[in-house]
Amino acid sequence: MSMMKTAALTLMLVSLICSGCATTGGATGEEEPTLIDAEGSSPAEVAASLEAAAPNTEGGSKQEEGELPLAVAESEPPREGPEEVIVQSRILTRHQVIQDLVAEAQAVLRDIELEYVFTGKGKRQVLRGRPVAFALWNETKQEWSVAQIELPRPPITWQPGRKPLKFRTLTPGIQAKHVKGTGAERLMFSFSQDGNPLKVYGRKFPVFDNNLIKRRQWRAVAQSAKPIIYLPFTEDTFDPGFVSGGKEFLVATARKAIEELRLAQVPSAAFPGELLADSIPLSVVTTLAVIEQTDDNDYVQKQAIAFDEVLSQYGLKQEEAYRYSVSSANALGPMQFTNRRGNGTYSLVVRRCRGANIDPVFERGATNLLNAMKAAVCLLDLELAGMRADIRRAYRDNPAVLGIFPVAAYNGGPRNVTKLYRVLTQMKVKLDELSRPGEQLAGAAVKCPCVWKTVGAEVRPVAIPRYNNENRWYIEKYQSIVSLFE
Repeated sequence: MSMMKTAALTLMLVSLICSGCATTGGATGEEEPTLIDAEGSSPAEVAASLEAAAPNTEGGSKQEEGELPLAVAESEPPREGPEEVIVQSRILTRHQVIQDLVAEAQAVLRDIELEYVFTGKGKRQVLRGRPVAFALWNETKQEWSVAQIELPRPPITWQPGRKPLKFRTLTPGIQAKHVKGTGAERLMFSFSQDGNPLKVYGRKFPVFDNNLIKRRQWRAVAQSAKPIIYLPFTEDTFDPGFVSGGKEFLVATARKAIEELRLAQVPSAAFPGELLADSIPLSVVTTLAVIEQTDDNDYVQKQAIAFDEVLSQYGLKQEEAYRYSVSSANALGPMQFTNRRGNGTYSLVVRRCRGANIDPVFERGATNLLNAMKAAVCLLDLELAGMRADIRRAYRDNPAVLGIFPVAAYNGGPRNVTKLYRVLTQMKVKLDELSRPGEQLAGAAVKCPCVWKTVGAEVRPVAIPRYNNENRWYIEKYQSIVSLFE
């Protein structure tokens, strides 16, 4: 039975049974650095090293993506061909049907050649743009087609909500509309043909050598490009089964990361005499894996649905999810570590988190979720070690609630912690008064982002004044989802 017939029979079977189902809408190795025992460092020394490695957090939307390093694409694990699905008497769930369609789309795209177009002559010849191919499923005709579009030549300058992204449609008869994103992780278009929508189940995206782009060696850019087949989040692949599966996958991976740190007996820098594995709860690590990939604007508009969309991607893609995520500040991978030529957050944890066996190669380590989660535990602990003693004590008593401090530092370094502490003082909120989110009383609505303060038997919201807009929303997202993983 052919794959196309398989998909057709599968979809017809599912449509008859559950027609009421609805949707929402080769790396260069680094030398092993000298390890420094963070436990012997003073809080001031720890804070200074963290400040040097802190990312620039005023980066904007997740849709403003940076260029994926070619080394990441070259280290992509080999793919096995999809197994042919035989439709018998068993009933497939919707998310199983989606998995089959994604697998078939990968097979459709595997032999598709991307269309590179050059303009000019001789030394003035330039690459016109970046071609991207999409595998499209026509439910009406029960058949596959492929559409190619061409993005502007990199680097792309585009911001959501402003001028539309310019692009060319290279496939006649197909209508395309840019939905979001510009890079390997989030670029997505919607398509139609003769008024009928076409569903996207696969995308082939070329990753370029950034050094060749800077030197404007366009022929070499195209010749050395590494195409990756990767499907960003789309509403057509959203399913509650993937949401629950994504949560289970993150919890299992974080638990394994913490168990490995425990077996290695890695000491905590923040709490001398204790283990690193006991300093950061699993819920904080899993929460970071979600909120690091949740766009602020998406969260404002969709609230918890924005988290479900991220969890759905983890459920569908598993270890591959957000491997290609690159921020405009060049933070990489699911946990968004920075490199900065050996002086970023990733190199910091490799140097200072003794015995954790963090992969020293940035592109490989930052894109491996298990390794990145271990590195995140190390970074959170180091951030705590550089904080005031009263914050560390309050965190120890109530780590889920006071986790707003280490995650604020994770988002933007020690300066974020200093600003947050100062703002809470101005708001007259004491550390031991901070609480989990409660319900707002009628007629007493407070505009968030906010923190929650215990007043007698009540829990009240207190709006966070503007001091760092991204960090304010980062704290709001953390508070909104951390209980999901407890």
